Amino acid sequence: MDKYYLDYLDQLESEAIHIFREVASQFEKPALLFSGGKDSITLVHLALKAFRPGNFPFPLLHIDTGHNFPEALQFRDALADEIGGTLIVRKVEDTIRAKNLPEPKSKFASRNALQTFTLLDAIEEFKFDACIGGARRDEEKARAKERIFSVRDEFGQWDPKLQRPELWNTYNGKIHKGENVRVFPISNWTELDIWNYIKRHRITLPSIYFAHQREVIEYEGQLVAVSPFIQIAETDVVTTRQVRYRTVGDMSCTAAIESNAKHIDDIIAEIIATKTSERGETRIDDKVSEAAMEDRKKNGYF
Repeated sequence: MDKYYLDYLDQLESEAIHIFREVASQFEKPALLFSGGKDSITLVHLALKAFRPGNFPFPLLHIDTGHNFPEALQFRDALADEIGGTLIVRKVEDTIRAKNLPEPKSKFASRNALQTFTLLDAIEEFKFDACIGGARRDEEKARAKERIFSVRDEFGQWDPKLQRPELWNTYNGKIHKGENVRVFPISNWTELDIWNYIKRHRITLPSIYFAHQREVIEYEGQLVAVSPFIQIAETDVVTTRQVRYRTVGDMSCTAAIESNAKHIDDIIAEIIATKTSERGETRIDDKVSEAAMEDRKKNGYF
């Protein structure tokens, strides 16, 4: 009998599938947080592997800030139709009106922090006890220290000092009424792992991940797409550049990078050569403070 062998991508896939099945067995009403970005698309692919030929077991939940890239929204809708999944969309704009929240005002006014209110309302509305997300430990230091099963209190808040041990891939999803768990099946993956997996399985992605022409302004060394969601000053110079996106957040807080990478192999070569993480290079909202992500997570962010 030939020796059974799993390479590193097979091992990461196996771990993620195990985590998905743990979620299905331990929780009554889980949801998969879906944005139309590469990480959440990979999650959907892994979930299909975990549960097919059965029905897709979780609804897809998108917290829509209203500042999304159109390409990501189109892809979101198309993928939900393709897999026959239930897509739930809750809009930050509706939360702003309902709760009379102040609209952020700045050159790159981001609604990212306000997503927390909408997410917590959606969790309460549908009584979700687990929300599956595509966060990875290599992205940012707050995510690096968060467990795969991340327990949130009845207010949706995360306390990094009260995390459960996860020895030998044993995950404890026991929670009290009102609490919920954020689950990160690809926490141990890197950006390069994601792209190698996408290449191996020929996973389709939104076009903005590949090099294309786009009108941008350059601000503090970052290329920000021209859109109705940013304030363009008279001193800003609008140019058309060939760019792509390493990560897909809001148009108001996600910068592009100059790139000629129109194929996956080219993107993989770029990632191998870079010395900056995707969020470090492109996410304007993470530059608010050294602890910007951790502060948002403590308040209930993804």
